[in-house]
Amino acid sequence: MDIDNLKAFISVAEQGSFSRAAERLFITQPAVSKRVAGLEAELQSKLFDRIGHNIMLTESGRTLLPRVQHILLELEDSKRAVANLSTGIKGPLAIGTSHHIGLHRLPPVLRQFNREYPEVQMNIQFMDSEEACQAVLHGELEVGIVTLPLSPDPALALLPIWHDPLVLVAPTGHPLSKKKSIQLQQLGEHNAILPATGTFTREVLERTLEPLGIELQVSMSSNYLETIRMLVSVGMGWSILPRAMLAG
Repeated sequence: MDIDNLKAFISVAEQGSFSRAAERLFITQPAVSKRVAGLEAELQSKLFDRIGHNIMLTESGRTLLPRVQHILLELEDSKRAVANLSTGIKGPLAIGTSHHIGLHRLPPVLRQFNREYPEVQMNIQFMDSEEACQAVLHGELEVGIVTLPLSPDPALALLPIWHDPLVLVAPTGHPLSKKKSIQLQQLGEHNAILPATGTFTREVLERTLEPLGIELQVSMSSNYLETIRMLVSVGMGWSILPRAMLAG
């Protein structure tokens, strides 16, 4: 089977769209369609049902998908195994990380890494921590440097690198900032600006408050912690942020 055809099939299956798959693979949409059609012709089986604007896997497609994912993972592992036999550390390294970590934690690490391993071609992709974990699971990334999930997939190997505790932040002059101590129930009385639902950081807060029956007044959400810090600083509401972001 043609490897490019297999990659196109996986991208369409995961993106649910030929156009988004084309963007992901950096090729044209007709090229993606041609590759999928070539795989269907080789297998003599239809892999996708096209219902309006929706793309759905057929039974054949659902059967094929995990096998193709396994084939591509094995191929990448084989390439790495051969590359590791060479005398030096070189070759591509695909990393996913969040904007917060990329901006606040990685610069000195990357600077040192580039000095020590100049023959490594690093491909750094900025994305939400949740997306990076999925990309590692699917073999699209070799490693993710992310906020750790509270309920990690057992197929992921996790290694804590640093601890970045979350703290409550509020703008100067806010009712919460005037108090010497705060009861958690008081958080529900004021507008909050929080990371988007489904993010690991939001999940930390929700798991803490859920047993207490506290309902939050979320006025805005953002996946970018720098944006949340700005909105808090101009008086839009309180939030939770990593302590490392609060210098100054």
